[in-house]
Amino acid sequence: MAEEETIIYEVRVLEQTPIGPMTVYVSDGGLARIDFGRLVEVHTGDAQLEKLADLAVQELTEYFYAGRRNFSLAIDWRGMQPYQEKVLRACLAVPYGQVRTYGDLARQTGSAGSARAVGGIMASNPIPIVIPCHRVAGSDGKLHGYGSPGGVDDKARLLTLEGQRIVA
Repeated sequence: MAEEETIIYEVRVLEQTPIGPMTVYVSDGGLARIDFGRLVEVHTGDAQLEKLADLAVQELTEYFYAGRRNFSLAIDWRGMQPYQEKVLRACLAVPYGQVRTYGDLARQTGSAGSARAVGGIMASNPIPIVIPCHRVAGSDGKLHGYGSPGGVDDKARLLTLEGQRIVA
């Protein structure tokens, strides 16, 4: 049996956002996770990871408060299943201020009948905001589910930030 790789994370808390505090995890592979809420910061003492974590917080802050439209951060795709990664990469490509449906992403990833599976992947997106699952709506044009404490209201708030108005 192969030995599992140990991943070290540098963790930062972004205290103030329009949808509440967020906890950001980076690894040597890039941005690994964003959790809603305030968790414990971890400082590894690794200068490269510390710099990457600080950059992640800076870019997220710029997104929320200074009009940043794109993120420069590498994504750590380790641990994701192949179809999950394919769908999340398709979501990552949805432009700022635009909306796609779960069905659109299913078709784009070669699985036209898998809108529900896409919805499940969006619901478990480990890197919200940067992988913009808030830009994905139902085929009825309405917002369905969001993993933040404010749920679809937060999803609508993020879309409004990007100049889009959609009913929850």
